[in-house]
Amino acid sequence: MFAYSAAEKSGKMSKGERDAADKIALATALKAEGLLLLEAEEKKGAGSVFRIDVGQALARLRPIPMAEKMFFARNLSVMVNAGLSLTKALDALAEETANPKFKKVVEGIGASVVRGTSFSESLRAHQAVFGELFANMVEVGETTGKLSTVLKRLANQMQKDHILKRRVKGALMYPAVILTVLMIVGAVMMVYVVPTLTKTLKDLGAPLPISTRIIIGISDFMVAYALALPLIAAATVAGFWQLLKIRRGKELFDRFVLKVPVFGALIQKFNAARFCRTLSYLIMSGVPIVRSLEITASVLGNALFRHATEDAARGIQTGRQLHEVLAAHPKIFHRIVIQMLQVGEETGRLSEMLLRVALFFEEDVANTTKNMSTIIEPILMVVIGAVVGIFAVSMLQPIYTSLGNVGG
Repeated sequence: MFAYSAAEKSGKMSKGERDAADKIALATALKAEGLLLLEAEEKKGAGSVFRIDVGQALARLRPIPMAEKMFFARNLSVMVNAGLSLTKALDALAEETANPKFKKVVEGIGASVVRGTSFSESLRAHQAVFGELFANMVEVGETTGKLSTVLKRLANQMQKDHILKRRVKGALMYPAVILTVLMIVGAVMMVYVVPTLTKTLKDLGAPLPISTRIIIGISDFMVAYALALPLIAAATVAGFWQLLKIRRGKELFDRFVLKVPVFGALIQKFNAARFCRTLSYLIMSGVPIVRSLEITASVLGNALFRHATEDAARGIQTGRQLHEVLAAHPKIFHRIVIQMLQVGEETGRLSEMLLRVALFFEEDVANTTKNMSTIIEPILMVVIGAVVGIFAVSMLQPIYTSLGNVGG
């Protein structure tokens, strides 16, 4: 709700109140009635404050999608290359942006540039949105006069990252859904089915094997603490989340992930591809090798890859070559990465070799994720069959044995 003042064509002033999505929508509506908006002030009543606050809170919780930042970099590259000034290009992108949170960020960057701050420094004020890689590459683009080229590379980098992440998440989604359903079904069986079978076993007075006693014990615990189980689960998740925030905890988890069959190799290739492409673009843009490694380390999600890259930056400062430093981490970096880096350093084509390795691993990840369901499905079937078989043997065999003894 806005309280507004407007002028008619005759010059007569009029005031009133009206609902509108924003001031632009209000001005458009008044213009259609022959009125020119002069001033508008948002009225915050009790009901509207609640709605606005909830909407703003939800908007803050939602991260800005990678696609928004990718299109921002690509479109800005095209506009700057076409000769449009940076401030006008930023204003145009702010107008075109549909995401209100990102729109505010772009407007803030544009206002900062107008005040005389460099584009890279303006981006650093929003590092939580764009990250260190974006700001550093833009700074290089400003220094070398190749801002359009650098922005295009950034857009390509974000696009490749987006595609890789989507493929890996898609590959992990299928087994995650199956295992979640299995856990839910198992919990229902423990709470509702096992107690009934337990009562039958007690009535028959059948001797119970160890596996049966374990299942009955788990069932009794779940029934006795049914109300507390959600709290226990929530506390476990929260504790695990806090553990991942600790350096040692994150290292242990990431080390475990890399050793998981099938998925470990996929995560390793994903991080290798990201390492190679990011480092390639930074070197290609003119960022010094040590600084390039430091920035690359900051964008890697796996702690082991990140620490190995940080070690590489320190090793190069002591005069060692990149492939020599990375060779000290054979369980992290594939042999092909080390070999291609050695060739690149010997021929002076390091960025080109890094890009080739990135393309190789990206294609490998794409092929692996395409066949993931074929690989995982038989494994899941074996796991589900084993669980069902153990349950059936543990709970039903004593019943059949007792009934056979009675019949005999």
